[in-house]
Amino acid sequence: MVEINQVFIAASIALNIILAGVLSFVIFSEESTVPEIIFFERTEENKIELDSDDTVRLATFNIRTFGVTKMGKPEVVSELVEIFDRYDMVTVQEIKDINQEVPYRFLDELKNGSSEDWEMLLSERSGQQEDDIGGQEQYAVYYRNTAVHPVNDSKLYNDTLLDEFYREPFLTEFTVLTKNGELSNLTFLMLSIHTSPGVAVDELQSLSNLTMTFPESKKLVILGDMNADCNYASLNELDALTIRKSNFTWVVPDDADTTFSSTRCAYDRIILDEQIASSYTGWWGIDREMSSSNVSDHFPVWFELLRPSSGVVS
Repeated sequence: MVEINQVFIAASIALNIILAGVLSFVIFSEESTVPEIIFFERTEENKIELDSDDTVRLATFNIRTFGVTKMGKPEVVSELVEIFDRYDMVTVQEIKDINQEVPYRFLDELKNGSSEDWEMLLSERSGQQEDDIGGQEQYAVYYRNTAVHPVNDSKLYNDTLLDEFYREPFLTEFTVLTKNGELSNLTFLMLSIHTSPGVAVDELQSLSNLTMTFPESKKLVILGDMNADCNYASLNELDALTIRKSNFTWVVPDDADTTFSSTRCAYDRIILDEQIASSYTGWWGIDREMSSSNVSDHFPVWFELLRPSSGVVS
């Protein structure tokens, strides 16, 4: 592939971000032999074909009730491995195994069925307050160590004082690696969340407030099953959120459908602050190649970041 001029890429990415809010979608037909994924429609003038080595593809995936029973179904596990193999990082919600063995067993399956470069960050069990015990589950971030490198300690947000979240957000920080495997100057803080449906709007406002507590220099990626649509969050309620009025990019639009069901709901979202949005390529999708709801009732939702061309100068 012909090498792409970095200045042209940066300018084109900025143009794509501006156009993203008004562009329509192309949906591949179900007869297609390639994964059915929703993309923004682009003309030949603004479409940029990036080599996979020039980008990092990140996804969020609520794997419904991911526990011992699901892990005991080889056909489901095999399909999950195939899905994960399409990405460089997948943050997972709804891991439910009181013995906390399933996340590690699945990591072994990934290493055996996909690549040895997969690693994992695992949260404590969320729902740590006494009145939140019914919502206990874990988050996991599976990532390729050839694409990103973890920075600092991962942790659940300490919600002891205000008790605003049924399931506390999982905070992880990563540095994107160059395609040569060097540490770059692109480091982002990722907030993974699975909101409680009945209080989704309140939790999203609390999430908005939480983002304001970080230094302005932090590049924020907020993603997960936010239940941010349909019966749980109206458009007016979403538009009233601080995070909708400030400098954030909502990658997944309100009219998207991220669910494997007859409903059309944009429950799963990806939100980028202005610090990280400049590295967003404009490419995102809803990965619809899933055989049945036995795998999950949600589709993976993904986006791409541009890898920096050079490493950090020491």
